[in-house]
Amino acid sequence: MTTEALLGRLIEHHTENPGGDELAICEFLRHELTTRGADEVAISTVPRPKGDDIGAYIFARFGTPELLVNVHIDTVPANTGWTQDPWTPSITTDKVTGLGAADTKGAIAAILTALETRSPHNVGFLFSGDEERGTSCIRDFLSSQQARDIERAIVCEPTDRYAGVRHRGVSGYQARFQGQGGHSSNADHMPKPVATLARLAVKLDDLGQRYVSQGPDDMKGICMNVAGLDGGVAFNVVPDAATLTWSIRPPHGFDQHRFDQEIELAMHNVNPDITPTRLLHNPPFSTIRLPEFEQVLGSHIRGFIPLQFWTEAAMLSEAGINAIVLGPGNIEQAHGADEWVSREDLKWAVALFTHIFESTQA
Repeated sequence: MTTEALLGRLIEHHTENPGGDELAICEFLRHELTTRGADEVAISTVPRPKGDDIGAYIFARFGTPELLVNVHIDTVPANTGWTQDPWTPSITTDKVTGLGAADTKGAIAAILTALETRSPHNVGFLFSGDEERGTSCIRDFLSSQQARDIERAIVCEPTDRYAGVRHRGVSGYQARFQGQGGHSSNADHMPKPVATLARLAVKLDDLGQRYVSQGPDDMKGICMNVAGLDGGVAFNVVPDAATLTWSIRPPHGFDQHRFDQEIELAMHNVNPDITPTRLLHNPPFSTIRLPEFEQVLGSHIRGFIPLQFWTEAAMLSEAGINAIVLGPGNIEQAHGADEWVSREDLKWAVALFTHIFESTQA
């Protein structure tokens, strides 16, 4: 089966997150990895923190893995604007189109193709779910015995043949203020949840502006985003509560503790009764030891660059695993209508992984 045909089979699996079937694609991959000579293939299911969805991942090993190759199997839901069925692959002379073609099923197809001719030594393959909305699968894997000997990792994302060596983290927050609610004729003498949190929103934006010039040259600022202020039912009703939502994307080396203290002070100065919640905390990423990858990748990539999007390489790095981000396709094709990956990129990825697998046999 060609790489393009393999990718087509992968696209046909509905793995949109939420609502997709990650277990079904893991069963498909179990057969593909077993026939390619893996010493062990194991599927794990992971309950997600919210809702009834079940995440899944499959781990295969050739020997005792020191190097991990990780690709996520889930996709975002199909965006609007598709001119074809997102799960019916279109293979033309220059590209493969379908949901997940670039992000990141093209990488899986290239890996499976390379494994047909090269059997790696001491390499593990983790095809993991729940990347697009959470990190439940990668967290479960890192807590398992399967991860204990892994020293290095290649995390596959569409990087346009570059290798990503660092990127921002992303943290999401909410603050809630509870009032009592009532008729607007009494507004002068009642708590005003929306107005209270609006004052906090301005302070947060001001705080973000103070960070604009701070940080490394290629990642200054924290991308403070005041994303939503919710509350109220009508112009003549004082709302009983309101909620403010914001996020930041800090660079590697960011002083999170100091920032959290600044947030606490801003909330206290507006109103001590504001209640904060951190919704999400995904750390920044930086490759720990770049020379280990420079030696292996050499002239097979276009160069080493910072990335503008978050990846689960951050979770691996936080666990002490030296990681890099690399894969076929371009992030500009990800998450949009008529997502595609070029056949030339797939060909490049097969050659890349073949070279990497050969290097493990030395």
